[in-house]
Amino acid sequence: MALDGVYLHLVKKELESSLIGARVDKIHQPSKDNLIISLRTLNDGNKKLFFSASAGTARVHFTKNELENPKVPPMFCMLMRKHLSSGKLIAIRQDGFERILYFDFEATDEFGDRVVLTVAAEIMGRCSNIILIGKDSRVIDSIKRVSEDMSSVRLVLPGIAYSLPPRTNRISLFELDKDEHFASLHDSKSPETSKALVKIIEGISPVFAREAVFYALRGQEKPACELTSDELDRLYFWLTKTAGEVSRNENKYVLLKDKNGLMKDFCFTDIHQYGAMMVTREFSSPSELLDYFYSERDVIAQTRQRASDLFKLLVSLSERISRRVSAQKIELDECKNRDTLRIKGDLIMSNLYRLEKGMTTATVENYFDPECKPMEIELDSRLTPTQNAQRYYSEYRKQDTAEKKLRELIEAGEQEAKYIDSVFDSLSRASTESELAQIREELAAEGYIKHSKSKTKLPKALSPIEYMSSDGYRILVGRNNRQNDMLTLKTASKQDLWLHVQNITGSHVIVESFGGEVPQETIEEAALIAAYNSSARGSSLVPVDYTLVKYVKKPAGAKPGMVIFTNNKTLYVTPDDDTVNSLKK
Repeated sequence: MALDGVYLHLVKKELESSLIGARVDKIHQPSKDNLIISLRTLNDGNKKLFFSASAGTARVHFTKNELENPKVPPMFCMLMRKHLSSGKLIAIRQDGFERILYFDFEATDEFGDRVVLTVAAEIMGRCSNIILIGKDSRVIDSIKRVSEDMSSVRLVLPGIAYSLPPRTNRISLFELDKDEHFASLHDSKSPETSKALVKIIEGISPVFAREAVFYALRGQEKPACELTSDELDRLYFWLTKTAGEVSRNENKYVLLKDKNGLMKDFCFTDIHQYGAMMVTREFSSPSELLDYFYSERDVIAQTRQRASDLFKLLVSLSERISRRVSAQKIELDECKNRDTLRIKGDLIMSNLYRLEKGMTTATVENYFDPECKPMEIELDSRLTPTQNAQRYYSEYRKQDTAEKKLRELIEAGEQEAKYIDSVFDSLSRASTESELAQIREELAAEGYIKHSKSKTKLPKALSPIEYMSSDGYRILVGRNNRQNDMLTLKTASKQDLWLHVQNITGSHVIVESFGGEVPQETIEEAALIAAYNSSARGSSLVPVDYTLVKYVKKPAGAKPGMVIFTNNKTLYVTPDDDTVNSLKK
């Protein structure tokens, strides 16, 4: 991703503008690699500063997201509280455009003396870390301890002196000299100019370098050694122009999404290199962009990690049900010719005078055939003709009963498969421990897993997801099957509007109508929300059924979340996360 040194420099400027002089209020560690420091600012109220040392999502920025905290704080969190509680942030530093921010806090030690402690947020991929540094520049502790077994280059352990990560000698984007510095660019042996730029200019990301080359080479790419003087001029012009915009705070914070709405990258300037392949969205601050970009990724990654056992269980159940239904359908196909067994029994009984014990076959006229063609019937020589007829009747009754039972079993299996799919969909969208706990309880109640023997109190169930339409109508969305049932069958009024994606797993959506007619714009927004909160989130032209709650019924014995409905209409919508998120309360 593009959280490079220059972007981190812009984050630093944003944080400085409101945090200098702020005091530490609370410290939380919601997960192994993430830390939140809440600060009381002088003019802007409370601000939450988010740190992450996770390999793929390392960063630091303001956040507005509410994250669940563990019941027992981790040791690093307790240590940070011990040393930094009520501490005052006095400075934020960055060494050049290295991807490290240093937060200097004035705090009180155990003897009551004033000391300066530093939190180093190192944003360096797999080597990312959050380190608390005390007096004499010694490490107090870190969110990731690095021993000799893990690195031979740099140790990060309590008590040892803090050392900077290895650093390469590169040029600052703000100090470029065309004659001096571009000579090294022209001498580069890199096959791509953009890669050469990343190697010689400090603090820039590959996407930024590619954009510079896109402008200079008019959409082409070639080795740096082949650049013409005109191309070098254009490259220098674009880089210095962008550097000037950054210095004057005239830059933009741009998010890149593909046509399916998946977030791909971001940068601190306009990006044109992808053309129509990407859609851009501009944000007002670097923190706002980072908070938006990473929050969904973090939620998905953390949830899937915590729910990996449930995902495996559901996949296994789905495969098992599919195999069972397939085998039952094969058996059902074999029952299609059961009428032939009854016909053979009838023909034997009508020809008893021609048959006798000991015969192995009998050829008789088939009066069930319009043309009365002869039919050859196999006989058991040990049985009398009547006993042979009864044998065929018995097999017919057996297959007739089997067909009825198999149809019931197949229908039940298909309904169970739909239910498992619905649980899988709910699980894929779950974002909190409470939601996971409720799904576990649902599966336990249905007999798929054992009830937990732990005496730990379950997290309080979250309320339905709440939205507000442009017309001011409240829209409620169930988080799981049990909540779908409660929302539709217990909470909602009979005159409220009910929506659900057509023939696809998804949440129940309720529009509170207060007995009146719901405006069309609200219905369309609710349909977008229904499509977004379903397994069709990334699809286009998703059919969404809607009807009044009074026309929605739950069949006897149906699984949680399973309902039938009538008097419905259908809308076709394309889910848009920006629109949906703008309606969320």
